Amino acid sequence: MPDYGRDLLFGAFITPVAAPARQAVELTVTAESAGLDLAAFQDHPYQPRFLDTWTLLSYAAAHTSRIRLVPDVLNLPLRQPVVVARSAASLDLLSNGRLELGLGTGAFWDAIVAAGGERLSAGDAVTGLEEAMRIIRGVWDTASTTPLRVDGKIHRVIGAKRGPAPAHDVGIWLGAYKPRMLRLTGAAADGWLPSLGYLRGGPAELVPLNAAIDDAAASAGRNPAAVRRLLNISGSFEPAGRGLLQGPVAQWVEEITEMALLHGISGFILATDDAGAITRFGAEVAPAVREKVAAARAGAA
Repeated sequence: MPDYGRDLLFGAFITPVAAPARQAVELTVTAESAGLDLAAFQDHPYQPRFLDTWTLLSYAAAHTSRIRLVPDVLNLPLRQPVVVARSAASLDLLSNGRLELGLGTGAFWDAIVAAGGERLSAGDAVTGLEEAMRIIRGVWDTASTTPLRVDGKIHRVIGAKRGPAPAHDVGIWLGAYKPRMLRLTGAAADGWLPSLGYLRGGPAELVPLNAAIDDAAASAGRNPAAVRRLLNISGSFEPAGRGLLQGPVAQWVEEITEMALLHGISGFILATDDAGAITRFGAEVAPAVREKVAAARAGAA
C-alpha cells in the first residue's frame, strides 16, 4: 500500500469548447457546487474550436470561489516560459491561491509548427521542459536578488527580472509516460499527471511507472512522497458493470479506492462534459472513496 502522504483530490477535466462559449465555465461552477476540488482544461493553442486556456482559466476563476484550476497540460512549445510564470503567478494571486500548473512537452507537431512553434525531437522537447521548469521557478523566486539566467539549449533567459511570486506554492505537475520524462518527474516535479486511457496495461501499468518516479526521486535526494500522483480518468455511470469505470456508483467507488490504495493515486480527474456525471462524481463517488480509503489506512496503521 504506497502512501505518498497526500489528501485525496477529485476533479473534472472539461473540454474548453468555444461554442457554446460559456459551457466550460458553467461546468466549472457545477464542479464546485458538487464539492470537487479541481477543474482542469486541456491546452491546444492551435485548435480553433477551443477557447484559449489562460483566458478560460481566468474567467472560470472569476466565477468561482473555492475550486482549484489547472491546465491539463500546458503546451510549452507555444508558451514562452517567462510569460507562463508571470501568467500563473498573476492568476494565483487574483484567485487567492487556486492555481496549479500542469506542463507537457507538446504533441501534434504539424499543428504546432503551423502555428509558429518549433518542431522538436522527443529528446529536445524534454530538455525544453526541464529548462522551462527552471525558468518558471526562477521567476517565482523573488527572494533571489540577482537577475534570472538560464542559458539552455531550447530556452534562454539572460538577466530577466524576477516576480511576481504566486500566492501559494504552485505545484508543477507533469504529464509523463516515457523513461526520461518519468525521471524528470521524480527529480524535479511536484506531481505526476498521466491519463488512464493512455496506459495500455490499465491500472496495473501504474506499478512500474510509479517505481520509475520513486527511483528518480531517491536518486535526486528527494522523498518520493514529494511527488503527488494524479490520474485523468474517464468512464460512464451505468446500471450494471460493463468494464473499468463503466457501471454503478458502487463499482466506481471500489475501483477508484483500489487505485488509491494499491498505487498511491491521490488525485482523480474525470474527463466529462456531462453536468450530471460531474455532480454524481463529486456528490456520490468522492465522499465514499475518501471514507473507504481513510478506513483502510487506519486499519493498516
